[in-house]
Amino acid sequence: MKLVMPDHRVPEHGVAAQERSPVICYPVDGLRQPDLASCRAARVGWDRVRTVLVPPREARCFRVAAGEFFRISSVEGPQVGDLNLWNAHDIKERFFSGKTRALHGTHLSTGDRMWSSLPYMRAMATITEDTLDWYGFDQFGGSVHDVIGTRCDPYTHNLLAGGQYHHCCHSNLSRALADELGIGVQEAEWHVHDVLNVFMCTGFTRDTGQYFMKASPVRPGDFLEFFAEMDLLGALSACPGGDCSAEHSSDQAACHPLLVEVFTPAAPPAGWVPSPANGYDRSHGR
Repeated sequence: MKLVMPDHRVPEHGVAAQERSPVICYPVDGLRQPDLASCRAARVGWDRVRTVLVPPREARCFRVAAGEFFRISSVEGPQVGDLNLWNAHDIKERFFSGKTRALHGTHLSTGDRMWSSLPYMRAMATITEDTLDWYGFDQFGGSVHDVIGTRCDPYTHNLLAGGQYHHCCHSNLSRALADELGIGVQEAEWHVHDVLNVFMCTGFTRDTGQYFMKASPVRPGDFLEFFAEMDLLGALSACPGGDCSAEHSSDQAACHPLLVEVFTPAAPPAGWVPSPANGYDRSHGR
């Protein structure tokens, strides 16, 4: 537990240091901005081509082609989900939550992108609609759809509470990926990575800076919609914490399914091209 009261007095330069204005680490003015109007226009006349219902306390994989849309929806009751994304043709390229957080902030919403891991570093998907965008940040600093939590996992659960609970999101995602690729679960878990916590309401406490969760505002009919910038393999876990109002590794929490829908537009958004490879020349510095 962090010390709320420090051991050391404020030094001579301390107050000035605390009062200095922050500087954004990664200004995003140079990023190509998503054309949300064209994306939304492309939804007119689209076809729903695939659906996957993710059972409570389980995970399922799904595939989305470049230029398609996918939605994650609440269908029966308040439920959060953990999302992984990979390049459908090379799972070494996967969602990079840390750099996505550095570029877009702790919580994602409409217009933000999910970026892939180094050395690929390109847009995987763009969020095109978020029915919970009204929530913003609450009085506790909480918001929805975070990229700060890693995912609930059996190793941390065992460390903190003991036991061998096997419906943590890490375990669920590992089993789903193993089933999809026809590999062993222990091999698959090496490819499971930090997530986008869909619908989860989270933040950091102001006194100790600890990661917190609170009851999600999601209700049946709410959805988070994405446009696929490349061919994607996704996996979604319906978290065993339900709405995460009390705990996130439990068989006692009320849990509900989540629905994934994939849509093919009649034509791609105007001017859209698949996500290009990162232009950095890796031979530099060798």
